[in-house]
Amino acid sequence: MTGYQTKQEHIAVAGVDDLLIRSLLDRQQFSDPLGEAEQLGISSAAWPLFGLLWPSGACLAARMAVRPVRAGERILEIGCGLALASLVGHRRGSDMTASDCHPLAAGFLLENLRLNHLAPMAYRHGHWQPPQATGTPVTPPCPLVEGRFDLVIGSDVLYERDDHGALAGFIGRHAKPDAEVWIVDPDRGNRAPFNRHMAALGFRLYEERLDRVATATVAAYKGRLLTYRCGAA
Repeated sequence: MTGYQTKQEHIAVAGVDDLLIRSLLDRQQFSDPLGEAEQLGISSAAWPLFGLLWPSGACLAARMAVRPVRAGERILEIGCGLALASLVGHRRGSDMTASDCHPLAAGFLLENLRLNHLAPMAYRHGHWQPPQATGTPVTPPCPLVEGRFDLVIGSDVLYERDDHGALAGFIGRHAKPDAEVWIVDPDRGNRAPFNRHMAALGFRLYEERLDRVATATVAAYKGRLLTYRCGAA
């Protein structure tokens, strides 16, 4: 690929067949010749993060692998990156919409669908933290997330301070009144304020530890699944 290097590897997710995933070779990759990522507020240091597989994303994918498929249910993944959880849900027959703000996320998703012989899947631009106004209009690379969903999922999305609750607000705008929200978080320090913002929107929190010890084939992990449900649900 022009400007950056990639790799392909088989990723095992318990309960489903392995997925062949194209990802960036490492965290040193960067290519933004037209300044598209910069216009969206994505720094050079953050640029490659979308294109790597992360432990929290694997935990979310494992949950999607065992969740019952429900007819008519719409599921939105936010900050999807390589969209491993969405690919698992899509392969199992769920109505998935993956979303991210990175200008290359859609292209990587398209290639990973092709590599795994999967039908097309919906992808939308989802940016809960708009870049600072520069006087130059920013045109999203694809249509924006629209509508409301029965389940909203995300992994490792609490990576920066969000004093104004932009992420919770984004979720609130796209979650149905009886929706459930799953966030897999590797014990980042921004969890408490996010919980407060979600509570202000009427969501009740249920936590589950996802810690595991290292084995010969699996790295250790510390984190938790944050499940939010509307108070009346």
